[in-house]
Amino acid sequence: MTPLLQYHQHQGFPLTASGEAVVTFGNDADISQDFSNGCLLYDQSHWGLLNFTGADRQRYLHNQSTNQIQQLQSGQSCDTVLVNSTARTIDLATVHILDDALWVQVSPQKKTFLLEWFDRFLFPMDKVEISDLSGQFNILSLMGVQAKEILEKLTGVTLADFPAGGHQFLEIQGQNILCATGNSLKLPGYTLYIPAEAGVEIWQALMNLGMIPCGEAAWEKLRIHQGRPAPDQELTEDYNPLEAGLWDCISFDKGCYIGQETIARLNTYKGVKQRLFGIQLSAPVAVPCKIFVGEERAGVITSIDPDNTFALGYVRTKVGGEELEVTVGEVTGKVVAVPYVTHAYPEP
Repeated sequence: MTPLLQYHQHQGFPLTASGEAVVTFGNDADISQDFSNGCLLYDQSHWGLLNFTGADRQRYLHNQSTNQIQQLQSGQSCDTVLVNSTARTIDLATVHILDDALWVQVSPQKKTFLLEWFDRFLFPMDKVEISDLSGQFNILSLMGVQAKEILEKLTGVTLADFPAGGHQFLEIQGQNILCATGNSLKLPGYTLYIPAEAGVEIWQALMNLGMIPCGEAAWEKLRIHQGRPAPDQELTEDYNPLEAGLWDCISFDKGCYIGQETIARLNTYKGVKQRLFGIQLSAPVAVPCKIFVGEERAGVITSIDPDNTFALGYVRTKVGGEELEVTVGEVTGKVVAVPYVTHAYPEP
């Protein structure tokens, strides 16, 4: 348990069953999907952070995931999908290229599995070492249009912009902090990687600048409304990354990698059979549950925000997409787009 999580616990905030994160800061009703005002502060320190070093580190990760890693330069970042040999999804990861290492942020429920998974594919000649930094850093996600203004007030410097994704090091409270543009929900904002011993001080400083704390319950709602697929729900062996709408995490120009042949074939022959969408429902439903159009099986609900009767689910391509009217048992619904994913085949 990091000092920051101990601080949250001493403040009286309830922890998740795993004891790794705060469930709620008691303000869930005040947290909106409207990010035109304010800024949320999400402590995602329970997510995994893997460290890759050695001369072959970029080549190795390039061959183990879907995006273009080998050509990235120090200071650049990207999202990439980890898939198995048949291109079924394992996790959605964020990669940061440092001068002498790669940092790979992975989902909390996959950090132990992936540490073992990566090690399994290392060969004796690979000049790569993989270590686990999870828990050594507090990962703080700033979400909202005021994030830049708040960070500039905190640091006293003008932040660089990275339209295609990137990171910079900032001095905050005497600490050298990696600050990545963007966050896990593709919202305006930043992600800070803070040495655990400085987490409480920097959390307090950000809160004093007017940030709104966001716990796991609120983040899960935001995840569903944004449409970010999650492991064990939208990212499973039942789905590939094209079906999950993660096209911008895939390079179709790179060479061979795990699952590449299947992904290339689906793209070439336009073979995506189901797609991830939002489903606006008339009432809550249990998850998972089947989606129908008339009498025809049309897909499956994978996640739901019951308070807003909004869900994520896969819909078969042949039955339609946005604006499609569906039923889930006795409940009616409409298929809608979600911001995180895309379903357009790339231009030839």
